[in-house]
Amino acid sequence: MKKNLLLFLIFAQTTVTVNAQVDSSLFKDTRNDTLSAEAMNMDAVYERPFFHAGTSPVSVGGYIEAGYQYIGEDGITEGHTFRIPRFTLFVGSSLHPRIKFLSETEFEEGGKEIAIEFAALDINFSHMLNLRGGIIMNPIGAFNQNHDGPKWEFVDRPIAMTKMLPATWSNVGFGLYGKQFVNDWGFGYEIYLTNGFDNSIIANGENRTFLPAAKENAERFEESSNGQPLITGKLAVKNHNIGEIGLSYMGEIYNAFEDDGLILDEKRRLDVFAIDFNTSLEKTSTYLTGEWAWVMVDVPETYGQQFGERQQGGFLDIVQPVLRSTIAGFNNAVLNLACRLEYVDWNVGTFRETGANISDDLWAIVPGVSFRPSAQTVLRLNYRYMHQQDILGNPPAKIAGIQIGISSYF
Repeated sequence: MKKNLLLFLIFAQTTVTVNAQVDSSLFKDTRNDTLSAEAMNMDAVYERPFFHAGTSPVSVGGYIEAGYQYIGEDGITEGHTFRIPRFTLFVGSSLHPRIKFLSETEFEEGGKEIAIEFAALDINFSHMLNLRGGIIMNPIGAFNQNHDGPKWEFVDRPIAMTKMLPATWSNVGFGLYGKQFVNDWGFGYEIYLTNGFDNSIIANGENRTFLPAAKENAERFEESSNGQPLITGKLAVKNHNIGEIGLSYMGEIYNAFEDDGLILDEKRRLDVFAIDFNTSLEKTSTYLTGEWAWVMVDVPETYGQQFGERQQGGFLDIVQPVLRSTIAGFNNAVLNLACRLEYVDWNVGTFRETGANISDDLWAIVPGVSFRPSAQTVLRLNYRYMHQQDILGNPPAKIAGIQIGISSYF
């Protein structure tokens, strides 16, 4: 895989070198600083900036994130840290007015991990009926699909969506989607059958129920762990004057319950429900976006009570533009004040023996300032403050520090 990717990059670099001798007017920048009024969260994979050359059907793009942090826990710190958490490339092509392909390849932590997050072919039959097949980002909540760094005012991704849900979460499969607007109202749906989770969500080094552990299983792109499909579905409604709200579900039998006809265990279910919304207050231009999810896992009785059968968590972002002007030579630059509220509980419930609350939870508040010289580039300054409790509810660990980051499409 890495060898093939290296060959692709060499080819891409060669192509760029050749094109350097071509009239630059052939290259078109399709970036737009404003989203279409009919864009919804389900359109996030295509609502990105792309370049394309001449009449070529192929378009390319991507984004990069880099940052610095100084974080301490209970007065102890690892000092100053610099990171490039991700570098992402998009390649898309319109094969026909009703057939299109898009891929998203992400290089994480300076190339330590390489992942194809999306590589799907879409065939359009009508507004309300489209076929999608390939590597698909499961539409649970909104962040999993709408995760690009330049879209957000915060250095870190939401904790509940990455440490409870496994964003970004992709699988191989097929499904249908559609969208229709009538006057100010829009309706969209998505439904997919894909490969999915496995026993690692409870058999992992975290010693808790932990859905992101399934991301380590690269074999999910080749076969299902137990022959049972993961079902993911979402319904969304948008009003141009109010905002958008989405309801989504993801569920399957997650465990390997048989092997060559031999029953190993009873079938155990994983079910996830999520609600997401976004809106903009007209008078103040305040932007609100949030998401909340509930996770239910059938955990074997042989596992300890630190493995939660129920989890919940989410976030709320509040972004307030305070200045729109020409700043330092950038026309239409925007200065924002922002705040993120976060909460996640990895083990909702009580101990069987005592009835006391199980306290494996975390909350965080992240105030910040962001500067956007253009809509496609953001400079961010955050202060992160978190409290995290262990399963017994001992005095929480207090985590705090400064984060500075930059993210931009290119």
